[in-house]
Amino acid sequence: MINYQHFSLDNGLKVYVHQDQTTPVAVFNLLYNVGSRDEQEDKTGFAHLFEHLMFGGSQNVEHYDQHVQQAGGENNAFTSQDITNYYLTLPSKNIETAFWLESDRMLGLSFNPEVLEVQRKVVIEEFKQRYLNQPYGDVWLKLNPLAFQVHPYRWSTIGKEISHIENATMEDVKSFFYKFYVPNNAILVVAGDVTVEQVKKLSKKWFGSIPKGEVPSRNLPREPRQTEGRLLEIEANVPADALYKAYHVCNRTSYQYAPTDLLSDLLGRGKSSRLYQELVQNKKMFTSLSAYVTGSADDGLLVISGKTSTGVALEKADQAVNEIVATFRENKPKETDLQKVKNQAESTIIFSETELLNRAMGLAYAAFLGDANLANTEQEKIQAVTASQIQTIAYEVLKPQNCSTLYYKAKK
Repeated sequence: MINYQHFSLDNGLKVYVHQDQTTPVAVFNLLYNVGSRDEQEDKTGFAHLFEHLMFGGSQNVEHYDQHVQQAGGENNAFTSQDITNYYLTLPSKNIETAFWLESDRMLGLSFNPEVLEVQRKVVIEEFKQRYLNQPYGDVWLKLNPLAFQVHPYRWSTIGKEISHIENATMEDVKSFFYKFYVPNNAILVVAGDVTVEQVKKLSKKWFGSIPKGEVPSRNLPREPRQTEGRLLEIEANVPADALYKAYHVCNRTSYQYAPTDLLSDLLGRGKSSRLYQELVQNKKMFTSLSAYVTGSADDGLLVISGKTSTGVALEKADQAVNEIVATFRENKPKETDLQKVKNQAESTIIFSETELLNRAMGLAYAAFLGDANLANTEQEKIQAVTASQIQTIAYEVLKPQNCSTLYYKAKK
């Protein structure tokens, strides 16, 4: 159970406080409600570019990292298709340092042309190293546009292509910042050895005077129902053939999410899962094989992926997966198997929440989804799932016409 209290500032900043006085440590987690799904199709990769630009100096702070380190803290950030998240962990006695640094970044970046050029090169290099020059690195650059035809999930967080970052102007950067990096588009979670009154005082002091912005209403196109299976074959210098299968599923807040997540666990979580037992351990057609759901804010994907064994054709491997999926789709899972994945899922949550940072992040993400208490009801929802629910969802989701398949072939 993550206890918390909540208040909002007049400028729209939502603040959540999770008190834990067991250690003299505090976490400052600031989530902005902007991800790659909010980008224009001809200007992608901006949310991720901003993750980097935010460390390039603000109006009154030239060297962000230097001040964090002097306060005995650590910091980092990440961008997804839905959100951009910044976080610091530091001694609780120095928590005001986090308020100072993050409020100055929200107030305004330095917009130094040299910083833009440096971070542009960093992001382009990351694009090349992690996505273009790494084995299987471009999988999502291929699979996303195969599975999504309309929704902006069709491009990856890094961006659709390098040229969008190469051609980003300072005017583009400023426009993106003032549109999304405003207090009424952010959620702040302060966790650890703090008090509610202390956080209220510091929030008003450092964030209260920052004016709210005109956040554009999000009106994203909904992905139409897929009615025909899709197949894409590519060839690259990779160690082994790989298979990727993506099925459209519900979003993270749907009542169907918990059974859908457990469905993916039954299929491909760990060595006791159906796919691993049959095709890795018994038939040895794959060297690795797993399944998971993306858990995105809008309708996402259930993905099955694996590397095939030497000499096994992808077509044959795909057929074997399809046979297991078809059987699974027609039969209710055993209660013992279902209880096992329920326990695994619940233990993952419990172990995750031993870390203060994970609790802060979980609370921020739940608040972003619309209800902070979702962070406390997940275990209950998992345990309430029935075998009949899973069979119903499996029958609807695991249809061949709902699947996009990628054959990633190794050059011979």
